[in-house]
Amino acid sequence: MQKIYISDLKNFIGQEITLKGWLYNKRSSGKVKFIILRDGTGYLQCVYFKGSVTPEVFELCDKVTQESSIEVTGRVKEEPRAVGGFELDGVDLKIISLSQEYPITPKEHGIEFLMDNRHLWLRSSRQVAIMKVRHRIIKAIRDFFDNKGFVLMDSPILTPAACEGTSTLFETEYFDLGKAYLTQSGQLYAEAGALALGKVYTFGPTFRAEKSKTRRHLTEFWMVEPEVAFNDLNDNMDLIEEFIEYVVQTVIADREEELKVLERDLTSLKNCKRPFPRISYDDAVEILKKNNIDFQYGNDLGGTDETIISNQFDRPVLVHRYPQEVKAFYMKRDPENANLALAVDVLAPEGVGEIIGGSQREDNLDLLLERIKEHDLPQEAFEWYLDLRRYGSVPHAGFGLGLERTVGWICGLEHVRETIPFPRMIYRNTP
Repeated sequence: MQKIYISDLKNFIGQEITLKGWLYNKRSSGKVKFIILRDGTGYLQCVYFKGSVTPEVFELCDKVTQESSIEVTGRVKEEPRAVGGFELDGVDLKIISLSQEYPITPKEHGIEFLMDNRHLWLRSSRQVAIMKVRHRIIKAIRDFFDNKGFVLMDSPILTPAACEGTSTLFETEYFDLGKAYLTQSGQLYAEAGALALGKVYTFGPTFRAEKSKTRRHLTEFWMVEPEVAFNDLNDNMDLIEEFIEYVVQTVIADREEELKVLERDLTSLKNCKRPFPRISYDDAVEILKKNNIDFQYGNDLGGTDETIISNQFDRPVLVHRYPQEVKAFYMKRDPENANLALAVDVLAPEGVGEIIGGSQREDNLDLLLERIKEHDLPQEAFEWYLDLRRYGSVPHAGFGLGLERTVGWICGLEHVRETIPFPRMIYRNTP
């Protein structure tokens, strides 16, 4: 028997079919019962008239509870007023498994209750819409790099040393070899891949043991990190702009219905087209001063700073050439000003803040050795990384995009906890 889904209904107008799913909602109007079925691909209103079905089926319409798994049979008809544009004239109803009293009801629930029941909260129409947008963003990311000749390279999750600051590492004992760490980034390995394959990207989970409780932070999140041999900072910024435009415009075109469910105002997203504004760190500091922000030159930009800067623009803004002290050891310094790193951050509009961090990498062996010593990092752990500068070093650049912040931006969410199926935060590692 052919398995039919709600998303297939346009092919079965006028036909009697059977669907399986879960009861999303129901209501009664005397001699008519309305069952809303969900099956993961959509929602369907099933109508049962008292005189058109057996008494047993009509009675089941009252007995079936929210989130019970059910099988419905009926004739498909077009109904523009119904959710999804179709309706089922029901002739039969079977209960596969009767749900117990479902804890998530239409009433208001606190966020902690919803997070404790995340495994069930995922079934709500809002969370389903977010997950579908997330899926499309991931596909757009892969399509962009695959179509431009990049090679996907999987980097290890367990690493011998830090990529960013050593204070935000999750560590574990690794057999007889001492400590290992959950990766903060796939970038160093992407650099090795770029010198082998020219253009690569890594895409996987990363971990930061930051004790941050802001709406922008997770301890486990996904990053996509392209790396390109022979690219400089300007090439990197060109790639960033093309990439962001492609992802955003693809998603708003392909996930229109889901964005409607989220009541997302698309005005800002539709503005997300090249060219994007590019400002230096110095320019950013001037913006903060003009907005009466007490910002000390040389500090990194904080969340509030990023919001104020990004609010000056109607699309993402690229901030480049930061003081080298606030950036990672591997970032190349500006040949015109050794106090500056050839770094770039992308700040998304609407108060989202940083979604991309990138740089041109230091390709000079002696200078990289100096940076490792300055940052008090163990040279022996980076010998393999230094080999990339010993054997055919070239200028190269790349960046990392945080998937969850990007999902939050495109969906218009207030907190990143809704952007990933099961968020991990400083005070939460369940369910």
